Amino acid sequence: MSLRIYSTLSRRVEDFVPLIPGQVRLYVCGITVYDLCHIGHARANVAFDFIQRWLRSTGYAVTFVRNITDIDDKIIARAVKNNESIKALTERMVQEMYRDFDALGIARPDQDPRATDYVPQMLDITEKLVGKGLAYQASNGDVNFAVRKFPGYGKLSGKSLDELQAGERVAVDDGKDDPLDFVLWKSAKPSEPDDAKWPGAYGAGRPGWHIECSAMACALLGESFDIHGGGADLQFPHHENEIAQSEGAFGKPMARYWMHNGFVNIDNEKMSKSLGNFFTVRDVLKKYDPETIRFFLVRAHYRSALNYSDVHLDDARVALKRLYTALDAVKPGDAAIDWANPFAARFKAAMDDDFATPEAVAVLFDLASTINKTRSVADAGLLKSLGACLGLLQGDPTAYLQAGSVLDEASIEQLIAQRTAAKTAKNFAQADSIRQHLLAQGIELKDSPNGTIWTVKT
Repeated sequence: MSLRIYSTLSRRVEDFVPLIPGQVRLYVCGITVYDLCHIGHARANVAFDFIQRWLRSTGYAVTFVRNITDIDDKIIARAVKNNESIKALTERMVQEMYRDFDALGIARPDQDPRATDYVPQMLDITEKLVGKGLAYQASNGDVNFAVRKFPGYGKLSGKSLDELQAGERVAVDDGKDDPLDFVLWKSAKPSEPDDAKWPGAYGAGRPGWHIECSAMACALLGESFDIHGGGADLQFPHHENEIAQSEGAFGKPMARYWMHNGFVNIDNEKMSKSLGNFFTVRDVLKKYDPETIRFFLVRAHYRSALNYSDVHLDDARVALKRLYTALDAVKPGDAAIDWANPFAARFKAAMDDDFATPEAVAVLFDLASTINKTRSVADAGLLKSLGACLGLLQGDPTAYLQAGSVLDEASIEQLIAQRTAAKTAKNFAQADSIRQHLLAQGIELKDSPNGTIWTVKT
C-alpha cells in the first residue's frame, strides 16, 4: 500500500502524491520563543519528527522547514517585562527550545528560519496583496487583509463568513473595514521598543503573525509545496489566514496536504498557557526520562486527543521496558530493514495508513515477544531498526533497564491517592487502570476499612 494521509483541507484520507516525484517539501509551524516549551509543543514536534523520519526511511528526499517566530506581541511584552532586548530574549529561548527538543530525540529541521530574517519578503507579499485589492492600509497605519475579497475563505476550517462574523466586533480605533479582516503589517506604536520596528513602504512597523509563515514557506519551499503541518489550534485562524495570503498573492494552492496533530488534554480539557493547566517539558524531564516521554507521545495517533497524566507516563515507562528487555537479551547490531519480512510489512502498512503509530507500536511488541522466545539476533536487529523509524530504541538496553527501574515510595503513595480519588468519583475504570499499573511494577494493593495497603510482590 502506498502512503495515505488525512488532509484537513479535504477532510479525508488521500493517496500521497508529491508535486515532484520522490521529493517532499514539508513546512511545520514552530515555536513562538518567549518562554519554555510545554508538553503540547513536544507533542506537535515529536509527531512531525516521526512523520519526516518515516518519509525519509521509505525513500523520499525530504526538505523539512520548521520556522521560529521571534517577533510578536507576547515576545515584545516579555522582553519589556524582563528589561532585556528582544534579540537577547529570543536567542536565549531558542537555545532552551533546542535543549528540550534534543533531549526528546527531535531531529533538527533542514532549515529553521527566523521570522525577523524575512521581513522584506513579508513586505513584498503585503504589497502584492494591496496591489490586487485584497489588502488596504487602515487609518491607524495598519495594513489589513480584506477577508471578504478572497473567495473560499474558511475552506480549511469549514467556517462560513456568516459564522465567523457572529460575535465579532470592530473596536472603535482598530481601523478595520470589516471585523473579519486581519493584520498583515502593524504600524509602530510609540510605546513599543525600537527593536520591534522595521522600516517599510507602509511606514515603520512589524509583520503580523500570519504573514510570517507565508513568507518563510514561500522563500524556502516555493509558492506551492507538499505538506503544511502544525497543531490543531493553528487550523483557525493562523493556517486559514496563511492560505488567504499566499493564494491571494500567488494565485495557486499553498500546500497540497494540510496536517494537524491533536491536542494534549489535562482532565479532558485542552492544555494551554492561557488556561494555566500546562506542564513544561523541562519539568516533566525532572521526573521521567526523555525516551519515556517520547514513547508516551508516539504510541497515540497523531490526530487524536492525548490525555496527559503521571499514570499514563508510568505505563509508558513499563511498556518501553518490555521492548528494551527483548533487546537486552540479544544485543542486536544495526541492520537494514527487509520490508518483505512479515513484521516489517505490517509496520509499513500501519505507517502508510496516515502514520498509524498505535498499530506500528503493536508490531514492535509482537516482534519483542517473538525475540523473547527465539533469541533471534536478526529479529532483534529488525526491532531496533523499526524503532529508529519512530525515534525509539536506540539507547543502550542495559542502561535503560537499570535507570529508575523501581517506583519510589512517594510515587506509589501518589498513585494510590489518585486511585482513591477515582473510586470516590466512581471512575472505576481509571481506578482499575492504576491498580494494574502498580501491579505491573510489582506493587500489590489491598483495600481495607482503614485505607489501602501496598506491598512489594516477591
